[in-house]
Amino acid sequence: MRLRGRSFVWGERTYLMAIVNVTPDSFSGDGRTQIDAAIDYAVRQWNAGADMLDIGGESTRPGHEPIDEATELARVVPVITGVRGRLRDAVISVDTYKPSVARAAHASGADIVNSVWGAPDELLVAAAELGMPVSVMHNQQGTNYKEDVVDAVTGFLRDCAERALLAGIGPERIMLDPGIGFGKSPNHNIRLLRSLDRICELGFPTLLGTSRKSTIGKLTGREAHERIYGTAATTALGIAAGIDIVRVHDVAQNRDVISVSDAIVRDWRPRGWTG
Repeated sequence: MRLRGRSFVWGERTYLMAIVNVTPDSFSGDGRTQIDAAIDYAVRQWNAGADMLDIGGESTRPGHEPIDEATELARVVPVITGVRGRLRDAVISVDTYKPSVARAAHASGADIVNSVWGAPDELLVAAAELGMPVSVMHNQQGTNYKEDVVDAVTGFLRDCAERALLAGIGPERIMLDPGIGFGKSPNHNIRLLRSLDRICELGFPTLLGTSRKSTIGKLTGREAHERIYGTAATTALGIAAGIDIVRVHDVAQNRDVISVSDAIVRDWRPRGWTG
């Protein structure tokens, strides 16, 4: 996948997507509602070692209140515009499932659309027209499943990928996310994390978003901002399973996890390595 003059070679190394929440109600307490503060934070995330910046204006925490398009646009568009003005070569993702927001974000400088509600047909049409790669996540209302959760998630993502292909999006530009913490119980999340190879075997680039999630909190007894090491464990295990992108809050720490894990799993070495 080529974006902003850069090649993302899937399987060669793991890429890091940094979270930039422009919301007042982020579950992890990292939301920034002031435009300048959000832009400055995005720049810091990039300088800490991010490969992509994921900018979102609508919280998806459990029990969140959905917002209208106008509110979401007012939050994300100025931040994307400001970040693009300061980081000409940064790869920017917009965290939205609304086609109108994706279009406005693209016009402001966003490169990727990251949807937490799978692959709505209208969103796929917009992404194909704009030439935007898509990241599609499994999600559902409630935590009841009529079949094994891993089978349900893989089937859902396979369908999303097939429809994205039919919409005209290339396979290397369709990223699949199992949706840890979305419409799933803690045991479902653990089951999926143990079966990430099933997601990778679908044959598309994959994204894992576990950062500071409540399941990590239940396992460790720690508050959201204290879950760095728990997140790091899922980053390393995800890479061992073949995950291509990790979406995280804590960039510098997960950058180190990626470097060591990639050296072991993917035989990656840093530039200038002498061995």
